[in-house]
Amino acid sequence: MNWISNYVRPKINSLFSRREVPENLWTKCSECGTMLFHRELADNLMVCTNCDHHMAITPRERFASLFDGGVYTEVKVPAPVTDPLHFKDQKRYPDRMKAAQKSTGEEEAMLVAEGEIGRTPIVAAAQDFSFMGGSMGMYVGNAIIAAAQRAVKLKRPLVLFSAAGGARMQEGILSLMQMPRTTVAVQMLKEAGLPYIVVLTHPTTGGVTASYAMLGDVHIAEPNALICFAGPRVIEQTIREKLPEGFQRAEYLLDHGMLDRVTHRSQMRAELITLTRMLTGLPPEVKGDLPPPSIGPDAETAPELPAAVENAEPAKAGAKTAGDAAAAKPVTAKSAKPAADAKDKGTAK
Repeated sequence: MNWISNYVRPKINSLFSRREVPENLWTKCSECGTMLFHRELADNLMVCTNCDHHMAITPRERFASLFDGGVYTEVKVPAPVTDPLHFKDQKRYPDRMKAAQKSTGEEEAMLVAEGEIGRTPIVAAAQDFSFMGGSMGMYVGNAIIAAAQRAVKLKRPLVLFSAAGGARMQEGILSLMQMPRTTVAVQMLKEAGLPYIVVLTHPTTGGVTASYAMLGDVHIAEPNALICFAGPRVIEQTIREKLPEGFQRAEYLLDHGMLDRVTHRSQMRAELITLTRMLTGLPPEVKGDLPPPSIGPDAETAPELPAAVENAEPAKAGAKTAGDAAAAKPVTAKSAKPAADAKDKGTAK
């Protein structure tokens, strides 16, 4: 046994060796440059705790915070033809698809699910910008049609979260055909009298904005989201003029009437619950897990009585307890006060 090689050298290497630290523990905010711990950032729904910048969020993370208890069921989407144009640029289209599927863990750029928010059943669809820029291809068109058909079948509202760079160039004219296809899907919801709510996230551009993203009954946007058809840089180069500050951002569009609300991500769930229940004619959401208390003669349990009423004299002869008196004849605070006064006068006599 060599003492130097078997003991001394490993000991020295352990003292001076570099410890392996996971690279995904910290995230740098693209707006303010603050380093954010990954758990703190995830608990804050991928919103910077320093400058309130809304970062990209995956559809599964969004649905986990949206649906009651994070429980939802995925809706199956018909798979389109793979590489219909045999497109190739620097890479073959199938190779790009495999790389995107490996990096995101998703099959395509849109996820469709059904579940309940605030005990309100809905169908939801969300685009994943990390999957080839959330580009709209044949699968995205099929997903929106499947979501609309499912909503019509179950008679539920459809909530769509858009995040895309436009149409997918690798599918050419077939990707542009998704614009009229998705418009017809939205019309199905209109004819069925079902609400269609669109939440526009950063960024929503190109053919997506020119089709299903701007056809909702209500349009909500996350703060500072870029929403446009052509980007500001292209417009500046075309008209050769300086654009206003905040041009094509959510707040600018809200001021000019293209949006209904700009809502923080932490308040989005409550906003959607209120809207869906209002548009479907349901009563306001009940806070908590218990149903609303029954008020009326058929109530199984009487509401708790005030202290002044509980200490009042029984209002009916033969009633042994205040509860029996309350069951025999409703006792109010106004009727309890004269009874108490009469008792005091009798004691004085």
